[in-house]
Amino acid sequence: MKITLLGTGTSCGVPQIGCHCSTCMSNDPRDKRLRCSAFFQTDEAALLVDCSPDFREQMLRMDYDGMIDAVFVTHEHYDHVGGIDDLRPFSYMHDLPLYADPYAAEHLRTRLPYCLVENKYPGVPQLRLHTLHPMDRVRVKGVEVTALPVMHGRLPILGYRIGDVGYLTDMTQAGEGTLEALQGVRLLMLGALRHEPHPTHQTIEQAVEMARSIGNQPTYLIHMSHHIAPHAREQALLPKDIFLGYDGLELRLD
Repeated sequence: MKITLLGTGTSCGVPQIGCHCSTCMSNDPRDKRLRCSAFFQTDEAALLVDCSPDFREQMLRMDYDGMIDAVFVTHEHYDHVGGIDDLRPFSYMHDLPLYADPYAAEHLRTRLPYCLVENKYPGVPQLRLHTLHPMDRVRVKGVEVTALPVMHGRLPILGYRIGDVGYLTDMTQAGEGTLEALQGVRLLMLGALRHEPHPTHQTIEQAVEMARSIGNQPTYLIHMSHHIAPHAREQALLPKDIFLGYDGLELRLD
């Protein structure tokens, strides 16, 4: 399996407009963060987790023009679903399954009715919305995906176990059964907004602690704001098996 981190930034992206902090002014390309999303590929399947407002740019950067077999939504906040209309090129030939929990699905139907009605007019994304509940499992071309409950402040959302990879963003704590379901993962992605506490996101320190509670698997931090130090300086502060993710990073599991 190949995992590509399409975007590793928070809702404002990095650099943040109008900011002149050291991270926003960094010349390191790893400090240029689009909104959060990831792409999972096997020989048979291509799965997208979240579809950010930067999805079109992310696909152009990746130079990808193949199929997408399913899209898995963590929650309905705009920075995670704002690019759904740009799924058009990936759904001309077939209905593209879109998975979300009932709350997110309801909001998507309200915001994107032209994409999610039965009789669509020509040219719109051909999407088929499916609801997932915590601990539901689906299999897409041989890849098993488990929906994991997590809390985004007071909002219940979903993380995912995709094969042997855990992907949890925008979280403050794991829901019932999530830590158990992540046992045995070989690779982990965790949201880690900044060092200062936040009401709806983990800090870097909390993400490191959560990674330790799951195991000793390599862990990549995602959904980071400009409040962290520039990449090289921040990475030097982390334990040896905890890494800052960055846009375009490709990871592989045999």
